[in-house]
Amino acid sequence: MPLADVFAIYFVEPFILTCLSALVLREKVGWRRWLAIFIGFGGAMIVIQPSFEIFGLKSLLPVFCAFLFACYLLLNRVVGNADTPLTMQTIAGIGGSLFMIVAIAIGYSTGSEDFVPSLPHSTLGWVLVIALGTISGYGHLLVVKAFQAAPVSLLAPFHYLEIITGTALGFLIFGEFPTLSKWLGIAIIVGSGLFMIWRERRAGLMVKID
Repeated sequence: MPLADVFAIYFVEPFILTCLSALVLREKVGWRRWLAIFIGFGGAMIVIQPSFEIFGLKSLLPVFCAFLFACYLLLNRVVGNADTPLTMQTIAGIGGSLFMIVAIAIGYSTGSEDFVPSLPHSTLGWVLVIALGTISGYGHLLVVKAFQAAPVSLLAPFHYLEIITGTALGFLIFGEFPTLSKWLGIAIIVGSGLFMIWRERRAGLMVKID
């Protein structure tokens, strides 16, 4: 799938996180934010619709990824002050490694080609794999640190930089560029997310004034 499509669909994550916060943490979510959530999902559907026609069920994988990452952020919010960021990232890395070992074993035993273990066949391949692990590890470490240092409402707008960088990289490396309908969906998703952030900040300001 084009990177811009993946990132646009993935950005239902803030809306999923809000829903999980209301259901799991019992945080109060007003009707305006619920409305923004539904509008944001509508924007995602605009992006998913043409992608689904081309890629089928694979176009829903970014939605599942967004759900898992929302769960990850929710856990960070719950236990973020219990341990240091390095401890949390180390445990998350060990847990992820154990999970993937089991997944690969099950996939390999069932004959799935996507789960067959393999190693890079070139020096460039090894460099890219090491770079991927290093960037991912430090990136998630910074996410944990950021959630400990600042409120979610302050950090959330930075997520939308991923759409810009994803679109730019997709165009520069793969020659991919979103269609007009997909730009409309992206605009709806970003607009709904920014509205939710604005409402959260305003609610926090009103609480401080009271």
